[in-house]
Amino acid sequence: MKKLLTTMLLFVATSPLLFGQVQSNLELLDIFNMEYVSDPQISPDGSKIIYVRNFKDVMTDRNLSNLWIINFDGSNNRPLTTGNHNDFAPKWSHDGTKIVFKSNMADDKMKLYLMWLDTKETMALTNTPQSPGAVSWSYDDRYVAFNMFVPEANKSIIKMPGKPEGAEWNKPPKYIDKMNYRGDGAGYYKGGNSQLFTLPITGGTPKQLTFSEFDHGGPIWAKDNKHLYFSANFHKDEEMEPADSEIYAINVNDGEITPLTKRYGPDTHPVLSPDGSKIAYLGYDDRLQGYQITQMYIMNTDGSGSQLVSGDFDRDVEDMAWNSKGNGFYFSYTDQGVGKLASMSLSGKVDDITNGLGGLSLGRPYNAAGFSASNNNKFAYTQGDTSHPSDLGAADTRNSKRLTAVNDDLFSFKKLGEVEEMWWESSYDQRKIQGWVVTPPDFDPSKKYPMILEIHGGPFTSYGEVYSAEIQAYAAEGYVVLYTNPRGSTSYGEEFGNLIHHDYPNHDYEDLMSGVDALLEKGYVDEDNLFVTGGSGGGVLTAWIVGKTDRFKAAVVAKPVINWTSFVLYADGVQFFSKYWFGKKPWEDPENYRRRSPLTYVGNVTTPTMLLTGEEDYRTPIAESEQFYAALKLENVETAMVRIPGASHGIANKPSNLIAKIASVLAWFDKYKGDK
Repeated sequence: MKKLLTTMLLFVATSPLLFGQVQSNLELLDIFNMEYVSDPQISPDGSKIIYVRNFKDVMTDRNLSNLWIINFDGSNNRPLTTGNHNDFAPKWSHDGTKIVFKSNMADDKMKLYLMWLDTKETMALTNTPQSPGAVSWSYDDRYVAFNMFVPEANKSIIKMPGKPEGAEWNKPPKYIDKMNYRGDGAGYYKGGNSQLFTLPITGGTPKQLTFSEFDHGGPIWAKDNKHLYFSANFHKDEEMEPADSEIYAINVNDGEITPLTKRYGPDTHPVLSPDGSKIAYLGYDDRLQGYQITQMYIMNTDGSGSQLVSGDFDRDVEDMAWNSKGNGFYFSYTDQGVGKLASMSLSGKVDDITNGLGGLSLGRPYNAAGFSASNNNKFAYTQGDTSHPSDLGAADTRNSKRLTAVNDDLFSFKKLGEVEEMWWESSYDQRKIQGWVVTPPDFDPSKKYPMILEIHGGPFTSYGEVYSAEIQAYAAEGYVVLYTNPRGSTSYGEEFGNLIHHDYPNHDYEDLMSGVDALLEKGYVDEDNLFVTGGSGGGVLTAWIVGKTDRFKAAVVAKPVINWTSFVLYADGVQFFSKYWFGKKPWEDPENYRRRSPLTYVGNVTTPTMLLTGEEDYRTPIAESEQFYAALKLENVETAMVRIPGASHGIANKPSNLIAKIASVLAWFDKYKGDK
């Protein structure tokens, strides 16, 4: 027995099954094991951080989340909630003893909960048919305010006769008379609007404050605990002016509403100063450009003294908070694909605090991040780079630190592709264009690899130095991947973004092809095995590319716009696209719509081209893909169509949908890939 025990101990001490695993490339099923941190909320005194830890369930194909809490120094990291449900949107009380958060932990119904942090006792504050929206604590911590959808029956002028008893008729006809009658991810809108409510933290029935036929944004409290500030578009021509919102104040006792801003353009995201005398907010003077920099303003709480703070700062202010003295701000922004946290004085002077904010987009490498600030100038933020999705970061004005590593269990035995930044000059006008090259694991620069050009959507958005499961999956299958920010991308200033104003797609094509040429010069890409794909705006450009060149062996056009005339009349937000992206309606300028539509050039296409779209996509409806599929068939081009059941424009609303997209792209490219 002693000899056997010694042998067993020796086995345990040396067994690779227990203490190490063989390194391997990522597999598609690994996506279910990837986690990320979001919505970090630092306590008022800066001592603790509550964050949302997001994970997936392979058995139910759901995205799930729990709340965790950690000390600012990284110690004592532990869960506040557990279970296979969704807990999110935590908000600290001003005294730091309680939080409210949203959860469907009971009967799968989304409710607002209150938790006492000393005992972890939890109570449901709401039991309403609809879920509360954005929530704010009153300064005396006795009430919360929130917006919430209040349904109303859609009115119809059609009067059906009564059916005989026992008769089985079809459902009555749906009568639609609103411009915005459906939305991507929401389906066909039900009647009603988002209204404002208050609720004591002792629970009970929420008190409805507003009853208008307009939607009300998330409210924040005034210092007197008697008023709320919020953003809304109350203009009579609201349907035709979707971006013309204002900041308002409402008296919680009598419901009186007072407008605080009045300029043409969006005014949103009000934030109260520490002394309660001023409001900071975001917006811009609308010039009907495709891309307009989001700027920061301040005003007195009565709406007087409005002042532009960020006038010389040529980047979008994405989120912001007042500093503890009320003489400046902390804010997040993206610069050349890198997420940053910075300070800004009231005179507009900017000083960076830390970078590496990001990691919230698990699928493709989009820049997205979150942060919060304490009352004593400490911060919590989502920290991400090309090696991992977002973790939790913490900083003060001098130092920053990564506090979590939620994917180390997976990535400790999975090999990732290396990511390298590169710049090149566009052949059109020699402008500098930025991109990133991802090489396969165990990369050998003396070999030749197939290449995928992956193009972002938007088009007014940006890729960056962040992790992407989709890109890494392509690299794991032996592809070199190039992803880029051609003209029109954000994070390079307003002038660069508007190089495609009323001219998209067009010369972004040269930006992309010049990037492929620059990569070929490195010597490790097989020029006979080039592939191209992109989604949404990237789908537009992919379809444009195959109509302009035959240099790619195959293409996957994901959720594209093929025919701009049909798109601007069929997409959700129909009032927006013709007004901002074209300047005229299709019948007023048919040649411009025709010239910029990839369908116009389908007769030139010889590249085998797959179409891929969610069947419930109302942003770039699947009819766009169906048009191109039919046109390619008529032109006798090798083509296929992949339809993702139940998916909206954000295809990856289920983990398996992201896997299905990646598997479809790889299957199509592998079909046409030559052996080298």
